[in-house]
Amino acid sequence: MDCRPGSGKYRVEREVLDEQRLEELTKRKTLSEINKPLSDRLKDSLRCSLPKLKRSVLSSFPVLYWLPKYSVWEYGMPDLVSGISVGIMHLPQAMAYALLASVPPVFGLYTSLYPALIYLFFGTSRHISIGTFTVLSIMVGSVTERLAPDDIFLITNGTNSTSGVDITARDTYRMQVAAATTFLGGVIQVLLGVIKFGFVGTYLSEPLVRAYTSAAAAHALVAQLKHLFGLSPRRFSGPLSLVYTLLDVCLSLPRTHLPTLLVGSVSIVLLIAAKELNSFLSTKLPVPVPVELIAIVTATVISSTAHLYNNYSVSVVGEIPSGLSAPTVPDLSLFGEVIGDAFALAIVGYAISISLGKTFALKHGYKVDSNQELVALGLSNAVGSFFQCFSVCASMSRSLIQETTGGKTQMAGVVSALIVLVTILKLGMLFQELPKAVLASIVLVNLKGMFKQYSDVVTLWRRSRVDLVVWLVTWVSTMLLNLDLGLAASIIFALFTVTFRTQMPTYSVLGNVPGTELYVDIETHGEARNVPGVTIFRSSATIYFANAELYLEALKEKSGLDISKMIIYKRRQEAKQKRREQRAERRAKRRAKGEKKAQKATKQHSGPPEFSVEEVDTSIDMTAAEKEDQSWTERENGTVFVIPTLPRTPECCSRWEYLKGGDPDSTSLGWISELQDGDTTTLGSNSEDTLSRDLEQVSLGSLGKWTWDIHSIILDLSTANFIDTVATQTLKNIFRDFSEIDVDIYISGCQASVVEQLELGDFFSETITKQHLFVSVHDAVLHCLNHRGAASLPRYDPIQAL
Repeated sequence: MDCRPGSGKYRVEREVLDEQRLEELTKRKTLSEINKPLSDRLKDSLRCSLPKLKRSVLSSFPVLYWLPKYSVWEYGMPDLVSGISVGIMHLPQAMAYALLASVPPVFGLYTSLYPALIYLFFGTSRHISIGTFTVLSIMVGSVTERLAPDDIFLITNGTNSTSGVDITARDTYRMQVAAATTFLGGVIQVLLGVIKFGFVGTYLSEPLVRAYTSAAAAHALVAQLKHLFGLSPRRFSGPLSLVYTLLDVCLSLPRTHLPTLLVGSVSIVLLIAAKELNSFLSTKLPVPVPVELIAIVTATVISSTAHLYNNYSVSVVGEIPSGLSAPTVPDLSLFGEVIGDAFALAIVGYAISISLGKTFALKHGYKVDSNQELVALGLSNAVGSFFQCFSVCASMSRSLIQETTGGKTQMAGVVSALIVLVTILKLGMLFQELPKAVLASIVLVNLKGMFKQYSDVVTLWRRSRVDLVVWLVTWVSTMLLNLDLGLAASIIFALFTVTFRTQMPTYSVLGNVPGTELYVDIETHGEARNVPGVTIFRSSATIYFANAELYLEALKEKSGLDISKMIIYKRRQEAKQKRREQRAERRAKRRAKGEKKAQKATKQHSGPPEFSVEEVDTSIDMTAAEKEDQSWTERENGTVFVIPTLPRTPECCSRWEYLKGGDPDSTSLGWISELQDGDTTTLGSNSEDTLSRDLEQVSLGSLGKWTWDIHSIILDLSTANFIDTVATQTLKNIFRDFSEIDVDIYISGCQASVVEQLELGDFFSETITKQHLFVSVHDAVLHCLNHRGAASLPRYDPIQAL
């Protein structure tokens, strides 16, 4: 290498490298050397050693890695302040989100206690706060209300008329449904983590997640309207349930309970004002003011003093049992009815948690194990379900508070869980007079951040129309099909857009940047120059079964060579030439036979000469053949046709020329009949004696607007990261078909994994070797010019300016 310091230029002198030569130079290992046999890999996985055992234990129980190193003096006070701040947020959110899950508020407190303690031992993130979350609470509520509606818990009297709803029985059964759904979702998460399926969260793109949470916020809004207006609308399930519920609420507005509406409206106004003030003073306050806790304490005091429930019939939380309940086994009989919802909860909860975890890990310089996070979240849900908890994940608002208030480890989660525990044991009964409208107000105000995500539509319109379509489809499907079916439809559509974009890639012909070894798209770069006689073709996507046919069609279009038509016409003319030779041979035999008979008759008889019947027939036959040839070679329309200029001989194949006349673009089936008599040549034939190798410098007129000045085509596969059997066969067909018109095909830029897949797919043969593969486009161009360029085209040296 010749390098001048500070010049910013370099010059490399080396031989042109094809794949075979590259493997010789680099001593490439064989597949057997790279990939160990399955038996060896199985033995390695089962082999145990002390370091391997230590790594396995530490990866399964991350707490054993950081807890022995925990410094009370360095981390103790920040974790304590952070934990108290998060614990104060837990109390109002736990009770409010329990309403979203359609279960009593005390179960929201349980959900904020047990899962956080489980995550301490198995989680790898130091800053996320595990507990109740809006979206998951809505999803759980859709399941509980679908399987335990009010209609099946009506209390009837002796006259077969209903006198109300058995709330105790309803809430008990709803909690059983929520626990069964949570347990099954946790088991799914654990299994996915064990089989290293942590990448499943990557299928939920950011536009999809933001649109899904925005639609979930709309579901939460509609679900809280009944508590805000004091209504009892009918329960709908299935597709369009949101629309039906909203219509029913609107029709019920004349029956609005005004005291409840007043409590809710005042709470919303005060909460919004307090949160805006909190945000304005955030830079001056060490910790945020717990406005939600202040709101529920104030509302509870006012409700107890004014006796809102007794005097004005304002719905309140009701009895909150003190103490912890005994663990119970989830109802296994419900698994069949909730498995779809459990899977949706598992995926959505994991996607939200891992995105938050990775964000904080990147900011603070540590690593989050996606597979271990699945296991930790799954165990938090599965174990928590035994203690009447519903599905949990990381909360964005609480996690931000835990991080901004100085939290360093999950010990902050332990402190917050202790605050919840004290509330359950000693303070729970104090919140029995808390109006449900206040909890609904807390939920609605906390949805403000999700409603702000509707501005994504404007942003995505400017940045990516495809992502915008994903956002809109996700939002519409979630709104109309409900949360579970909406998520499934959204993921399917998002994957479809990926497939669609690989099926419709950008195909381009590359040209050389003068004075360099660089090759860029000719259409988008004005200074790029064509390499004479060489077409360099590139696709922006990998080639596989879904776009292999499109790749071939694009190659025909960009190269200007419609190989299919050319081979058809070539076979047709070869078949006609063979029939002419057969007719000429038969005429020669008849002529020789006639002459022999004439000579014999001359010897036997003397007198005036007599005409031979065979001679007359022969002359007639020759005249017909000449007329047929003449009529065939003098066709009209000025289009291109192929005729043989020399008769075929056993030693040499005939030479083909393209002349004017005929209609070679005819799509009728008449030409097929010409291939039927005698020894015909079909399109599937590979016989060498029927192929012409002299098709140079041809203008093909009606076959396409191109001039045949191409002797080589280079397929740039540098964008391909894999190749399947369909694409392999397509490449083999390209090599075979273009070789019939004397155009050489080369491949450049193959990654090592692609070369291995080509080897496994039996791509290489006697005619297609690794000498047809080059390490770069420039190597392939130089080979083409040295091999074919000098003989047929003016010499072109793309590096002569270097």
